[in-house]
Amino acid sequence: MQPQTHKIEGQRQPNSRHCFICGRENPVGLNLHMYETAPGEVESTYIAPEHFQGYPGVLHGGIVAAILDEISGRAHMGSDPLDPRFMFTARLEVKYRKNVPIGRQLRIIGKAGKSRSRSAEAWAGIYDAETGELLAEGSTLLIDVPEEQFDRSKLNELGWKVDSD
Repeated sequence: MQPQTHKIEGQRQPNSRHCFICGRENPVGLNLHMYETAPGEVESTYIAPEHFQGYPGVLHGGIVAAILDEISGRAHMGSDPLDPRFMFTARLEVKYRKNVPIGRQLRIIGKAGKSRSRSAEAWAGIYDAETGELLAEGSTLLIDVPEEQFDRSKLNELGWKVDSD
């Protein structure tokens, strides 16, 4: 039996076309939708399919880390699709507290931490949506993508937009 999908209240953040985590057109990606639920806080839900398992019934640790990486960075991004804060991860520390199950509803939360002019800290957690138990968490150090490496005028070409639910 599939768990009910939890409806998130908040401002939907943009997705891109091909990102492994949020890419709308990535046939092998996770296709997560992120919502800014409060300033500096984002949330998503996910039910991991079997093809992302590490061993039977358990989400692969690399996928867990990728989700924590993405959601923590999204906490500093904001919800304005025309002025996102794009950052890359300089350091990610993951604590695997319990096995993250496949086939069960997960609640994923990211929270912005200290922010400086070109860097920031953030935290993310993956919870069992039914029990509320923290399964994995990550702390990140994020660095702004340098302006010379990213042309903001090409956001449309990347497919960077907010889709309707």
